Amino acid sequence: MIDSGRFNPSRDIAEAAGDAHCVADIGQPAFSDTERADPNAPDPSTLFDLGQIDVRWDAELSTLWAFMTPHERPNSNLGLIRDTMAWQRESRRAFGNKDGLLKFMVLGSRFPGVFNLGGDLEMFAECIQKRDRATLLKYGVACCEIVDRIWHCNDMNVINIGLAQGDALGGGLEALMCFDVIIAERHAKFGLPEVLFGLFPGMGAYSILSRRVGPVMAQQMIAQGRIYSADEMYDMGIVAQVVDTGEGEAATAKWIRDHSAHHAGYVGINRAGRRVNPMTLAELTDIVEIWTDTALTLSDRDLRMMRRLAAAQTRLR
Repeated sequence: MIDSGRFNPSRDIAEAAGDAHCVADIGQPAFSDTERADPNAPDPSTLFDLGQIDVRWDAELSTLWAFMTPHERPNSNLGLIRDTMAWQRESRRAFGNKDGLLKFMVLGSRFPGVFNLGGDLEMFAECIQKRDRATLLKYGVACCEIVDRIWHCNDMNVINIGLAQGDALGGGLEALMCFDVIIAERHAKFGLPEVLFGLFPGMGAYSILSRRVGPVMAQQMIAQGRIYSADEMYDMGIVAQVVDTGEGEAATAKWIRDHSAHHAGYVGINRAGRRVNPMTLAELTDIVEIWTDTALTLSDRDLRMMRRLAAAQTRLR
C-alpha cells in the first residue's frame, strides 16, 4: 500500500509540473559509561548542543555519528544550516588536537524515508518575489561553505561517510556527494530536479559531479532533472554500497570496522585525489553567484512549481 504522505520524487515532481501548467530540545548526545571513562574522549557536557542534528561519539569505532533531526520540512532550512556549521566547527574543536582519536565522521538523517530534500524552496520563492538578492546569495554562500568543509573532511584526518537511508534531492544530493563514501539503502531516490522550475543546483553539484563522473555526465544529470535509484547511483560510481532497507547503520558500522586498520592509507588516497583534482571555495561561490542571478529571472510559472514542491515537503511533517 502506498503511503500518500511520504515524499515521492517522481510523483511530486510530476504533480508540480502539472500544477504549473494550469534546537536545544534535542538535548545532549548519549555517551556510554565506557566512553565517559576514556580520558581522551571529549567532554559530553560541552559538545553538540544542537537543535536539528543529533551527535553521538562512538569510542569503539573512533566514529562521530551525526543524524539530522529536522523540526519541520526535511530540507536545508536556515536552522539546519546553522547547526551543520556548528557540528563541523565543534567536531574540529573537540578532536582537532587529539590526533588519531577520531577516524570517521558519519552523517545520516532520522527523518523517515528522507536524507534531505534540498533548499528551502518557499524561502527562495519569497526572496525572488521581493528581489532580495542579498539573502539568496548569503544562503547560497553558507551552503557552499558547508560543502567545502565536507569535501575537505573538515581539515582533519578523517573519512567522511554519507548514510542515505532515504531520498536525497537537490541540495541534499549536493551535500551527500561531497562525502568520501556514500552508503545507501536500496529504496532511496536521488536527483537534481531544479531544472524543472527553471533553475539549476548551484551549491556544488556541477563541481562535484564533473569530478566524480565527468563533465558530460554531470551536465546530463543536471539538465535532465531525472530521479535515480540507489542501484543506478552505484553503477555510476557515486554510491559505494547499496544495502537493504533498514540495514544502513549496521552496514556503515561494518564498513568502518573493515577499513579501520588501513585508515591512514584511505585518508591519504582521498587527500591525493583532492590534490589532483582540487575544488576550491572560490569556485563554489563563483557558481552560486550565477545561481543567484539565475534565480532572480524565474517566471511566475516557475515560482508556482517551486511552491508546489515546497508544499509536497510540508506534507511530510
